[in-house]
Amino acid sequence: CLSKEFSSTSSTTSVGTVTTRVTRNGDAVMEKDLPNHEDLAGDRGMVDDIFDETYREKEGPKPPMRYVWRNIILMSLLHLGALFGLTLIPSAKIQTLAWGVVCFVLSALGITAGSHRLWSHRSYKATLPLRIFLTIVNSMAFQNDIYEWVRDHRVHHKFSETDADPHNAMRGFFFSHIGWLLVRKHPDVIEKGQKLDLSDIKADKVVMFQRRYYKSLVVLLCFVVPTVVPWYFWDESIVISFFIPAILRYTLALNATWLVNSAAHMFGNRPYDQYINPRENPLVSLGALGEGFHNYHHTFPYDYSTSEFGWRFNLTTAFIDLMCLLGLASDRKRVSKEVILARKTRTGDGSHKSG
Repeated sequence: CLSKEFSSTSSTTSVGTVTTRVTRNGDAVMEKDLPNHEDLAGDRGMVDDIFDETYREKEGPKPPMRYVWRNIILMSLLHLGALFGLTLIPSAKIQTLAWGVVCFVLSALGITAGSHRLWSHRSYKATLPLRIFLTIVNSMAFQNDIYEWVRDHRVHHKFSETDADPHNAMRGFFFSHIGWLLVRKHPDVIEKGQKLDLSDIKADKVVMFQRRYYKSLVVLLCFVVPTVVPWYFWDESIVISFFIPAILRYTLALNATWLVNSAAHMFGNRPYDQYINPRENPLVSLGALGEGFHNYHHTFPYDYSTSEFGWRFNLTTAFIDLMCLLGLASDRKRVSKEVILARKTRTGDGSHKSG
């Protein structure tokens, strides 16, 4: 069960090239020896999660914002329900609270180890039993089916902080956190998403099964199972069983994921690439099981750990390593220390020097 390390020759340099990158604040910078798409793709055979330097936003006025009132109403009710769930915590049995934490971690792994690191970036390989497990807990997370999640996430990486980014952080914290779900997508998001190569996702029968039966799976796994278990096994109140392990847990998991899109794109340092917006945010990593090392992740999206620090604030990496030890995962992609240091020196903001 070996990790694949990419050398500086094969994964991070394009010798003798000079590329102009337009930063998120509109400044143009010249960077020597930037990685090209083939280098960053490694042996994954994909480039659809690598930033597209050629994309240019359309000139002229932006399209009008169209509200999705169904989502606004449902999200408002969900968060009100979560607030009510908070008031019930003192009355809940300790087993119920523990079950809520278990459901939170399982559903989070369905996103972090599943739709993100496995399916979006193909940063490691998973056997059929593990893919089935990740699909089950991904359905518990209820953050769109895997196919749709992967499509939006690859578009996010390919066109990060532009009109084609589903949760463009340049539109503000609220928009990148939750607002993008309350309005119609920018036409560029739809257009670019339709052009992505998702053949690898379509070829996964487990993913397509989930997509076909997603609504039923969500009702069962996100709401019914978390509610029934404490009510049936230790005679918890049905109200507490519903509002804590189901509603409150689901709302907290959603916001933990959304903080990767918002806070981790706005607050923190940029030791790997100062010319992109994503930041290193350990607090987000704590809540999102390791997804807050975001400057690293957008610099090296193929790394299965999304961080150079292994298990530190990164439960998802520990989970994948455990699955590898058990023979359920393999082919973990990793960036060598030499490549990381070279990139820090070349494009980082210098914060790595102070630790």
